[in-house]
Order: sequence, then structure tokens, then C-alpha cells
Amino acid sequence: MIVIHASFPIEPERRDEALETANTLVERSNQEPGTVDYRATTDIQDTNVIRFVERYEDADAFEAHVQTEHFQNFEEKLPDLLAGEPEVVRFEVDDATKLEL
Repeated sequence: MIVIHASFPIEPERRDEALETANTLVERSNQEPGTVDYRATTDIQDTNVIRFVERYEDADAFEAHVQTEHFQNFEEKLPDLLAGEPEVVRFEVDDATKLEL
């Protein structure tokens, strides 16, 4: 499984546009074959930071995702939305276990 964690600091005056663009990306990405789960959230300490947590069955599914029109659209708009440097981390996971709390 491939897991991506990405954080994007967003210009406050572009927040609504960023959230709308992120929402479209999430909706369409969750329909892709090979996508296990695709989520976007805002940070509770800084609501101008959008965080993505993406899970893919394998590297091929991730590579297919970055070629989609909706991802390319997000990537094209991103520079105008950013208030700083994004941070993106890719994890290759061999095993995952759901924990009960």
C-alpha cells in the first residue's frame, strides 16, 4: 500500500477557492480504481493548512492518480493558492492494522 501525507499552507484570502478545489479532487480521486481512501482536512490549529491523507493499493494506482485530469487541475491551481512550501511524504506500507480504542 502507498500512503501519501501532504500539507499545504493556503493564502487566507484564497481559502474558499482552495477548499472547493480540494473537495473536487477528493470526490473524483475516491472514484479511481486502486484508491483505497482519499481525504482532505483542515488543521485545527491553523485553518489555512489543508492536509491530505491518501491511500492507494499500490504504486501503479498512485502513478495513475497523478496523471488524472482532476489531479493535474489541482496541481495547476496550487501555486496561486499557496502561502508557503508544501510538505509531501510518501510511505510504502507492507502491513496495516486497524486499532480499537
